[in-house]
Amino acid sequence: MAAKRKERKPDFATVRRFEAAGFRAWPAASVQYDGTWAIRLTAGHSAKRLNSVNPLDPADVGDIEGRIARIECRFTAYGRPLTFRLSPLSGKKLSAHFDREGWSHFSESLVMRLDLDRADLSGAIDQIPLKDINRFVAAALAVRGADPSSRPGLSEVISSIQPDAGLFVHQINHHSVASAICVHDSELAGLFEIATDAGERRKGHARRLVLSALKWARQHGAGQAWLQVEADNEAALALYRSLGFREIYRYHYRQPEGVEPRG
Repeated sequence: MAAKRKERKPDFATVRRFEAAGFRAWPAASVQYDGTWAIRLTAGHSAKRLNSVNPLDPADVGDIEGRIARIECRFTAYGRPLTFRLSPLSGKKLSAHFDREGWSHFSESLVMRLDLDRADLSGAIDQIPLKDINRFVAAALAVRGADPSSRPGLSEVISSIQPDAGLFVHQINHHSVASAICVHDSELAGLFEIATDAGERRKGHARRLVLSALKWARQHGAGQAWLQVEADNEAALALYRSLGFREIYRYHYRQPEGVEPRG
């Protein structure tokens, strides 16, 4: 009988580093703490990562039910469904509690990293990022076919980013076909909101734009690029792996039984 594969323990220092970078790169409007549980809420934007509880210490599992009840009141006040985002920092005890209570498990995502010193950026085009947030947001919403009512919320989030944010848009005949944000935070460069127009996919637009963003980041001193991508997004995963990105860790979301997963 083959020996059971031993599960590799996560490198908590690495996870903490990238979790902190993610919080800085995509800031919530309100951040409060219950112990080491970071409660992120944003009235103007419904994204899960901006409206979720993020436990940051596997050992911090005291009074789980009481804390959840208190936190749920905050989410209700914001009109958001109670949502936990579980990374390796959450630990097994909290996850087991959610399992016993019948909470849903959804939107598993990978955090991936690329060493920019080893990345092949020879084909990357020099592109100067946009400075006009309004122009970028309009293009990004058009690329995604998103509801224009989300414009104020997205504008607020981007305006709140403290590290240097490169706003990238690829156009063909004055028509926006792809967009991305690259947040340069010291050694790290995080890629966010990467999207391609539905009618322009599989034509290399996303690859072209990501390469330009990576080149910009390396020129500005970043040594590592990173991103988050849902585990079932096969096309995006194929692109990122072909560029040299490799998985560091995963996270997923949990919501109470009866709540429709959304956001």
